[in-house]
Formats: sequence, structure tokens, C-alpha cells
Amino acid sequence: MNTSIIIADDHPLMLRGIQDFLASKGFNILGSAPDGQAAYNLIVKEKPDIALLDIRMPYMTGLEVAAECKKNNLDTKIILITFDKEEEIFDKAKALGIYGYILKEFAIEEIETCIAHVEMDEPYFSEEIADYLNKSETVNSTSVLENLTKSERKIVLLISENMTSQQIADKLFISVRTIEKHRSNIVAKLKLDNKPTALSIWANLNKDKF
Repeated sequence: MNTSIIIADDHPLMLRGIQDFLASKGFNILGSAPDGQAAYNLIVKEKPDIALLDIRMPYMTGLEVAAECKKNNLDTKIILITFDKEEEIFDKAKALGIYGYILKEFAIEEIETCIAHVEMDEPYFSEEIADYLNKSETVNSTSVLENLTKSERKIVLLISENMTSQQIADKLFISVRTIEKHRSNIVAKLKLDNKPTALSIWANLNKDKF
């Protein structure tokens, strides 16, 4: 089995688990990376057939790596492994030409099937994510925004413009500590995870709603 693969995930146990599993199945693992920037550098250097990427990673997200690969016409096919079930992120992945999208809780069960599809140039999207999007009532981003105060909405808008907490504090003439408190409240209301990039990703994906 000659398919060459690189793997990137900022969770060491998940990274090692997937790497060991695929190696045991005979795949050619060219390398692994603990963050998005290292993953992109590895793709450029090794030119693997497939890059298996976590979506939420430091420095560059899996989506940002995919966007750079697309912009630079790299042939590596991207598979995303994630806990994210948000419709907006799923839609953005499809728009970037992602070849695979599977949920981490089913990764070991689905990864071989996903790779087999990708090897045949067929996109593969986890049935679980499709079922979730079809059957669950995904909270509309607009209705979620209605739960935010006027100040919180203004801060989210500035975050979507890639401003730092210090820059937002300077612009609004309030302390950085106050901005951080607002950010914490916003993350709780939006039910995002606590990774530093989570709110920034959400704000960028939904800035057209403001």
C-alpha cells in the first residue's frame, strides 16, 4: 500500500493513536505535526497523497491549511478529523474542496473507509455528521447572536476583523480585562470550546450575520 500520508493534531494521544493505527495497516506515514503551520510546511516539503488534519490547531487551523493548499495548487488531498458538528464549518470545508470530513469519536472506525474513497478520488463525509445535520435542529447563527448584548456583538464584530483584545480595548476605551471577561461570556453563550482560536474562527465564519 503506497498511499503517503501526513497527520496533524495538537492532541498528542490522538496524533499517536491515528499514526500507529494507520502504520499498522500498511500506510506510508511520512510525518506528523502538532500544529497547523508545521502541518502545512510538511505538506509543502513531503507532498503527501493525503493530509489528515485536525480542524482546531494552533498557528493555522485545518481549514486554513486547506485554504493555503488550494491557493497554491498543491495536490495533497485533505481529510479533516474533528469534534465540530457546526453546519458553517462543514459548509466551509466543502467549499474548500475537502476530500474527507470525519468525527473524532468515529475516527478509528471510519478512517480506512474514508482513505479508500479518497484514493479513488471520491470525497467521503462521515454518515454521522450528515445525520446530525439532517436530523438535529442546528441552532441558527442569527438566533444565537440575539442572545448577545449590544456590547458583546460589537466585540465579536471586531474579533471578526482579526483585532486583538488589546486593540479592541484601545478602540472601545475599556480595559483588556473587561474585554477578556466579555470574550469569556460570549464563548459560554455560543457554547464554543475553550481553545484560544474558537471564538475567532466562529466570528470569521459568521461575520456576514452582523
